[in-house]
Amino acid sequence: MGAHQFDIGVSSSSQWVFPTSALLATPSASTSSIPLDKELYDRARGVEFLFRLGASLQLPTTALFTAATWFHRFYMRFSMEDYHRQDVAAACIFLATKTEECGRKLRDVAKVCQSKISGASAENVTDQEVQACQDAILITEEVLLEALCFDFVVDSPHEILVDLLERYIQDESEKSLCDAAWSIAHDSYRTVLCLLFDVRIIAAACFILAQRFVDGDHSASLDARIASSSPSASLPTPPSNKPTSPDASRFAIDQCQFDETELVDLAEALTILIEFYNAQDTQGLMSFLSSMCSIQPPATPESRPRLYAPNSHVPSAFNTAKSECQASVNPSQRTPESTHGGSSPAKSSSSWKPVRGEATGDVAPSISTRARLDLE
Repeated sequence: MGAHQFDIGVSSSSQWVFPTSALLATPSASTSSIPLDKELYDRARGVEFLFRLGASLQLPTTALFTAATWFHRFYMRFSMEDYHRQDVAAACIFLATKTEECGRKLRDVAKVCQSKISGASAENVTDQEVQACQDAILITEEVLLEALCFDFVVDSPHEILVDLLERYIQDESEKSLCDAAWSIAHDSYRTVLCLLFDVRIIAAACFILAQRFVDGDHSASLDARIASSSPSASLPTPPSNKPTSPDASRFAIDQCQFDETELVDLAEALTILIEFYNAQDTQGLMSFLSSMCSIQPPATPESRPRLYAPNSHVPSAFNTAKSECQASVNPSQRTPESTHGGSSPAKSSSSWKPVRGEATGDVAPSISTRARLDLE
């Protein structure tokens, strides 16, 4: 478990990292006067729809994560009032099938998309509806390309998270950490973390929060897990030569070698994740959410705007159950979901067959959004 500096190469992703304050001045807020909580809620709904669509098309998870990142970037350039989240989600999925080399025919994407929008089986979707959906996808794709400035490269926190897990996990008894970390990483796309932080920060936040979840209530706090190392009484030690801490709870910090500014970002990322979980309705759901909500977030600057309000202030649509959310599913066709088990690093999907008649089956939403999101 020696210290290791992760190298993800050079990319153009820096233009897509925004300060938290930028969320208060998105096109949806500045030109359409959409409140921040409403925009964040609709972003989560859009990503949930995107995941369902991609899972029904049996796309690899890498394509879904790329599409979800584009979805969030799109709405930093255009208003949600002008472009419906379902059209944008479908356009992101269709573009991802091309850039991620998992091609699907436009007609198949449109047919499954329209089926999910209307709630009808794919065999009952008319040619006219499919054509209209195809047109909407192509029109929105043109705007998406403009919004992205043809910058299709997306760094994923999952690659770094896998590296962290492989270095930390010694035997099968620690598989619960892998499951929890993978679930949190999936849920991070339902938030705006990909707009606010470098993937190293997001990966570390997912690992540390999962570690705290698995270790239990009486383990080290998040503040202790991300605290800066005590300064040496002698000359300063270069960060790359810091000795590895014997404390396993500080494994991610030792591995990633964060500086003081990055530690502040890490605290904020952890806080946003916990805020997101606290914004969900935990009633009737598995203990995963309740346990997450009980974790005390690390200290962050008081000036930071709260992005996700507690459940009592969440729009009532969080409590709206739709038939699409409640359908039984084939586990092999599930969307990336926040569930304890079955969430370990996924392999690319295979055995794709073009849509002929009924779609491949509905897919379950995240545990944090199951039967809580109005997806229409």
